[in-house]
Amino acid sequence: MHQEDEDYTNPPEEFIGLSDFTSCGSDQLSFRAGDRLLVHTKTSADWWWAELGGLCGYVPSSYLKQDVEDSYLNQGVKEDTSEDTSEDPWQDEEYFGSYGTLRLQLEMLSDRARTEAYRQVILTNSAPLKGKVVMDLGCGTGVISLFCARLAQPKAVYAVEASSIAEHTETLVRQNGCEEVVTVFQGRAEELELPGTVDILISEWMGNCLLFEFMVESVLQARDRWLREGGMMWPSGASLCLVPCQALDYYTERMVFWEQPYGLDFTALQVSVVRLSVRCDVTVMQLQ
Repeated sequence: MHQEDEDYTNPPEEFIGLSDFTSCGSDQLSFRAGDRLLVHTKTSADWWWAELGGLCGYVPSSYLKQDVEDSYLNQGVKEDTSEDTSEDPWQDEEYFGSYGTLRLQLEMLSDRARTEAYRQVILTNSAPLKGKVVMDLGCGTGVISLFCARLAQPKAVYAVEASSIAEHTETLVRQNGCEEVVTVFQGRAEELELPGTVDILISEWMGNCLLFEFMVESVLQARDRWLREGGMMWPSGASLCLVPCQALDYYTERMVFWEQPYGLDFTALQVSVVRLSVRCDVTVMQLQ
């Protein structure tokens, strides 16, 4: 679609592409990392209507960052040259607030297969861990940090947690007699200050469909900043396997419903439902 086909009442904002995006439909707009896009409408939290080279289409908001200098100029405000500390959309108050609840911590700790897998890795590798400095990023209640302290005799364990659950973690560390080894740091990985580099970085960052929540970004930043050269990272790799399937019941529930609910024509909403439900871009990440 071309810009002249659209009627925009508010001036567009300029954003820069963080990485390449390939459209999966005629209503989406492809762009490359570094491209400057004009965002006309922030249709939803995930998809925005933008323009590039006279063409318009929907683009994923997570692939963009704002051109701070241009934004200040448009608003007639002098640019602030101090470090940008704007919040990542995934790491906002609501996100960390959910991890500060005992309900969610109970749900994660009740995942016995997950927790036992980490315990077995630590137990099996207790010799390489002995005398080493370990970082447990996103430690939650500190269960992995406590496994390290009790099973592997490390020199120190830095238990890093951004949510308010860190207050309970400190109590649990003392209650289990590990305060001489485990130190709790409350704060985001991007703002972390540690006594020094670490030999081993452990994190349970995997979300639904592997990348949901995108905590891996924080893990990679912590790796680049705090993991010493030649250090180990657990896990050090991950695979995302996709299998096509047919889900007629799901399609009926999500799509057919909008055709004629209560005898009314709601088909105009089906396009929006597809846009919010389908994510066609697949990211493959190599951690090493």
